[in-house]
Amino acid sequence: MTSPRTTLSLVDTDPAELAVDAIVIGVHSQTTEQESGSPAGALLLASGAESIAAAFDGKLTETLALLGATGGPGEVIKLATLGTVTAPVVAAVGLGPEPSGAAPAPETLRRAAGAAVRALAGAARVALALPLPDDADAPAALRAVGEGALLGGYRFAGYKTKPQPARRAPVAEVLVAVPDAADATAQAEVTRAQAVAGAVRTSRDWVNTAPNELRPPSFAEAVATAAREAGLGVEVLDEAALAAGGYGGILAVGQGSEAPPRLVKLTYTPAGGGNGKRVALVGKGITFDTGGISIKPAQGMWEMKSDMAGAAAVGAAMLAVAALKPSVTVTGYLPMAENMPSGTSYRPGDVITMYSGKRVEVLNTDAEGRMILADAIARACEDGADYLFETSTLTGGQVIALGKKIAGVMGTPELCERVRAAGDATGEPAWPMPLPDDVRKGMDSDVADISQVNAGMDRAGHMLQGGVFLREFVTDEVAWAHIDIAGPGYHSGEATGYWTKGGTGVPVRTLLHLVDDVAANG
Repeated sequence: MTSPRTTLSLVDTDPAELAVDAIVIGVHSQTTEQESGSPAGALLLASGAESIAAAFDGKLTETLALLGATGGPGEVIKLATLGTVTAPVVAAVGLGPEPSGAAPAPETLRRAAGAAVRALAGAARVALALPLPDDADAPAALRAVGEGALLGGYRFAGYKTKPQPARRAPVAEVLVAVPDAADATAQAEVTRAQAVAGAVRTSRDWVNTAPNELRPPSFAEAVATAAREAGLGVEVLDEAALAAGGYGGILAVGQGSEAPPRLVKLTYTPAGGGNGKRVALVGKGITFDTGGISIKPAQGMWEMKSDMAGAAAVGAAMLAVAALKPSVTVTGYLPMAENMPSGTSYRPGDVITMYSGKRVEVLNTDAEGRMILADAIARACEDGADYLFETSTLTGGQVIALGKKIAGVMGTPELCERVRAAGDATGEPAWPMPLPDDVRKGMDSDVADISQVNAGMDRAGHMLQGGVFLREFVTDEVAWAHIDIAGPGYHSGEATGYWTKGGTGVPVRTLLHLVDDVAANG
């Protein structure tokens, strides 16, 4: 199921003269008395709004303040223009305090653009006259505005059978006001923003799809079809191929469901071989997680349709890679299974022979993600990779430790730092975590090479246990990072910034930034 798409383009016409349904401007909050003598608490118009302010004879901030505007981040206040400018509506979006000597941070602009476009649902054509720097930071700022606008306008198509009178259609077309709409660098950023945001939206669509419609075979087919259309190499292993290949972890988790498991491999090879580096992306694809025999509580279980967010992110990122054509080889691995309780389910106490040959004692069937990921990681290392980035909604311990918006990162220290930097750059924060020896010791098994969780079922360091387990399947020559997105992969609260309720698409943009980083720097 595909959500309605928003288009993005540039314009260099005076914002006051644009024939659009609404024009968006930025406003800053002012917390202290400025040199201008303005009182504390007054609004400050951000750059880009000059011609709009002139049309209001200098009374725009006063009017917005009367309507309740404070300039707080993400706040959107709409004002009828009554003919003062061409657009019938001005929407002022809060940018927070004005940064001294600099334009707003890209993430501030990204969230503002998302909030404004979402608030203007029902309008067909919207223009953004937000502050964009005219220096080396201009491309990053324009990229942020474009991404925010396209993601803030996202709405899952849904399954309602009757028209919803209060449900307004997402904005169809967004124009971004820039000094020169024909500038090649600016046009390149729009092209990139469309590819990246399109990938994030695809990831969100897959996560938001009802789990009865996205079981492993149908998910694999959806990914494979999109990948083939994008020009990627595609290999899909069904249950027979998985059994013949010895993918014990994927098969064990999937054997309790009537919908059999899959492993999807997507390949992008740059023209001329690129810079010679090879990047592997691995994503967890549990299309629904009941916990299996170790069944979860009923409360909130419906959100376990999002337990394939890692695979959705990797699959969607590969589609963007095909469009952006970085100079590095990228291969995606998407292990997919449905974790169901039945007479054929795998059990606590089972010993599973994994793809790598290592034997794992199962103690908790709800720690299934690491089982399918271990097989995919081993296959990725066997195929050859210099860098391996794996992402998964792996542990509730990530949410306990870092909350719902910051991913946990474990693996090779240097690569974890690159993930953290990429997260900072894209607005998808991640924080490196350790892999202590004592956590690994606690996973020693009496009967197998390793226990799937702590042998005494001690949940201390639960997030770290997941990382320690996955490390066992990474070969020594491969730099790797495990990105646990249990919190940020799915947003169950009200829409905020460019996040809407449901799948977030995290960490598609981080993965693409990392691919670019490897392409540029090795």
